[in-house]
Amino acid sequence: MAKGNINVSVENIFPLIKKFLYSDHEIFLRELISNGTDATSKLKHLIAIGEAETVLGDAKIEVSIDKDAKTISIKDQGLGMTADEVEKYINQIAFSGAEEFLDKYKDNEAGIIGHFGLGFYSAFMVAAKVELITKSFKDAPAAHWTCDGSPEFTLVESDKADRGTEIILHIAEDSLDFLEDGKIEGLLNKYNRFNQVPIKFGTKEINDPEFTPATTKDAEGKETTEAHQQITVDNIINNTDPAWTKMPADLEKEDYDNFYRELYPTQFEESLFHIHLNVDYPFNLTGILFFPKLSPSMDMQKDKIQLYQNQVFVTDNVEGIVPDFLQMLKGVIDSPDIPLNVSRSGLQADGAVKKISGYITKKVGDKLASLFKKDRADFETKWNDIKVIIEYGMLSEDKFFDKAKKFALYPTVADTYFTFDELIEKTKDSQTDKDGNHVVLYTSNKDAQHSYIQDVTAKGYEVLVLDSPIISHLMQKLEGSAEKVKFTRVDSDHVDNLIKKDDNVISKLSEDEVATLKPIIEGAVNSKTYTVQLEAMDSASSPFIITVPEFMRRMKEMQASGGGGGMMGMGNFPDMYNLVVNTNSPLVSDILNNKDEAAQKHLISQAFDLAKLSQNLLHGEELTNFIKRSYDLIK
Repeated sequence: MAKGNINVSVENIFPLIKKFLYSDHEIFLRELISNGTDATSKLKHLIAIGEAETVLGDAKIEVSIDKDAKTISIKDQGLGMTADEVEKYINQIAFSGAEEFLDKYKDNEAGIIGHFGLGFYSAFMVAAKVELITKSFKDAPAAHWTCDGSPEFTLVESDKADRGTEIILHIAEDSLDFLEDGKIEGLLNKYNRFNQVPIKFGTKEINDPEFTPATTKDAEGKETTEAHQQITVDNIINNTDPAWTKMPADLEKEDYDNFYRELYPTQFEESLFHIHLNVDYPFNLTGILFFPKLSPSMDMQKDKIQLYQNQVFVTDNVEGIVPDFLQMLKGVIDSPDIPLNVSRSGLQADGAVKKISGYITKKVGDKLASLFKKDRADFETKWNDIKVIIEYGMLSEDKFFDKAKKFALYPTVADTYFTFDELIEKTKDSQTDKDGNHVVLYTSNKDAQHSYIQDVTAKGYEVLVLDSPIISHLMQKLEGSAEKVKFTRVDSDHVDNLIKKDDNVISKLSEDEVATLKPIIEGAVNSKTYTVQLEAMDSASSPFIITVPEFMRRMKEMQASGGGGGMMGMGNFPDMYNLVVNTNSPLVSDILNNKDEAAQKHLISQAFDLAKLSQNLLHGEELTNFIKRSYDLIK
């Protein structure tokens, strides 16, 4: 029997381990199973190269709970250790590593969470005492190491006969909840459901697949069939061969669909398509990313991309590893090259991580370009479900912007789709104004801006449907990427001014009549929110039209989505509208010529309210008054 003190520079490191990792103390199980997995994988390798004269057999890791003894046991069938190796790896290397790790992060609790590094000694986050019973694959006696959470330990010979290591945790009084089966099974499913080595947690009853039911007859000749025979089998909780570890050529669409359901069992909708990542130079990275069908009620905190290190779950916070715009995707990324023992800011600054992020962006761009080229019609049907991700990527990543310009789509009110270059080519003649500006017309809401769309399409212009929340930012970037191209919403001016041509419409009203009419209308409108403009338009056009100046409206939208006015220090943009009065409308002439001031005001109010109604600006008392006034006109 050997006794000794672990050489530590602090009085007792174990309370520090517990203190600094308390908010994430469940990772002890992940750490100990990872050690068992590593021991099994290393033995498998030694056997393969002829350096271990043993048979691997049906090697697995077994987790068990003894509620009476208040213990949790983690047992593997891996390399095992000799007494000298226990002294070296447990009392020296592992402990000094744990101490160094804590010393590095003791002033940054948040930096520890979710990282490997504590390994074996993470057991003391939940255990008052830990026993390690191990037998090496070499010809050496088994060893039994015990430590009660102080720097003191004992190391004695053991009668353990089978190869491998068993760790017995005597659970502390403040961690007794870990003795519940549901708690441990939940942790195994969270961290180890794709572990490389099978993990057994208890047993379960299943129907015997080899049992053949027999049909018999009773005394009356009535046939009965025996029920399925139940057998007891090991409850293996993990899939050791998940889809992302295989080659894409070996998988069918059904395999990807099944894996998506395996990852997100509560997700009822299928993914739209997937991207299989597989690279071994200049870094190692595997994984599968899925484009989900995005819905307005999508919970971004749920079903996120999961990060694994050698098939062991680490986190679903992939900030800094996956570009921001792709964090709306789902799936798995697995890489041994992502450093997990540094702070979040350090991770983002890491050179390998930056290369991985760039690689993922490139792969996504290549996949989207391939899907677009292979089956454009199918790509168009998926556009509304993926456009926010692509538009966000175009805004945030210049390289992705350049690539995406070739496959990003712009649908029209006629349900046709154009790429940006196709759109420019299609409309360059008809939608270029007298100053050489190429005007791209769009609507953000086909129903709300229906009358404006009708006026514009009647002139043969194309109208895009751009309704994503970040479109104002993207339009600005597109305008900057092309010479003399500007986006204009259909309700930002009356139709003749949207794309100003050389031919000017002559007003039926003289300049004096216009000067007389303008203050009459301004007085009846009586609102600082509306700027009254009298302009000559087609006589068939509406008498009153409310427009929203493109610049002011876009700045408001950009401000609302995190930019624009707020970024420019201009505060909140007020609601500003133009009330455009058609001087060639017969109704406007009637208003001017009506000598009854009350009747004149009544006509203006009715026409003004109709214009507001077309822009969804009539609410509350104003709407009530308009309805009453309209009924009076019917009478």
